[in-house]
Amino acid sequence: MVQEQNPFKVAEVEVSYKSDYNITERPKINSSQDAYRILMQHWQVGKIELLEEFKVILLNTSNRVLGIVDISTGGVQGTLADPKIIFSVALKTNSSKIILAHNHPSSNTAPSEADKRLTQKLMDGGKLLDIEVCDHLIVTNYNYYSFADECMR
Repeated sequence: MVQEQNPFKVAEVEVSYKSDYNITERPKINSSQDAYRILMQHWQVGKIELLEEFKVILLNTSNRVLGIVDISTGGVQGTLADPKIIFSVALKTNSSKIILAHNHPSSNTAPSEADKRLTQKLMDGGKLLDIEVCDHLIVTNYNYYSFADECMR
């Protein structure tokens, strides 16, 4: 008897999307101020001046919020925002648009050169995937910086 050999083991990948809510009940973002307000409702206030965190707001074509995802938590001076993770979540949730957000524990909302490069890199990646990067907010407890409002996207 000849035994069939399979030298490759391959995992099955299944992608699904289930929405158990009426989309019209979800908040709609019309401005950077709307995005900031929604983000602050989901940010742990005790961490905002301690650790840098990166989050993404996932949106449908009508700017309705599909969800907010925590991408990473770092230290005082930075955190990693991996484009593969950001876009894999956006693709899995069938998001048409995203808003990037991270905090500066120093409470200085001015974008660093690294922030500017990352924003451009993610905007370029979004174009390839047909996912619009609408904005990138740098948030603190008391105010925020919007790349879109400052025409930096």
